[in-house]
Amino acid sequence: MPTPVSAPRLALIAAVADLVLVLVFVLIGRGSHEEGFTLLGTLNTAWPFEVGLALGWLVSRAWREPLSMRRAALPVWASTVVIGVLLRALSGQGVAVSFVIVTLLVLAAFLFGWRALAGLVVTRRNRRAAQ
Repeated sequence: MPTPVSAPRLALIAAVADLVLVLVFVLIGRGSHEEGFTLLGTLNTAWPFEVGLALGWLVSRAWREPLSMRRAALPVWASTVVIGVLLRALSGQGVAVSFVIVTLLVLAAFLFGWRALAGLVVTRRNRRAAQ
């Protein structure tokens, strides 16, 4: 039987998953606009969203229930999008309406999606352990 994941370890895994998925979002966006991959270009595009992500984690205290849709995914997603778009605009980067819509949808799919999958895995594990 697999050993359960400790709460601090789960929070760390969740934070890393969010961080990586925001980077994936940035890389997909840069690739679709033929900006390619450069470290500085990627960091320049990513930092507003990573700041929004970090603030979302802090304000919501997502580490307490990192798989929760209401207490983690929703505030982290909203903060990542809102703060990310605002910082992007303030730093002189583009924020067309179509970009904002794509940002809302893709980050929702990523930040809610992995938690939904993880929730299914945890539920299955718990059912098996109870048998």
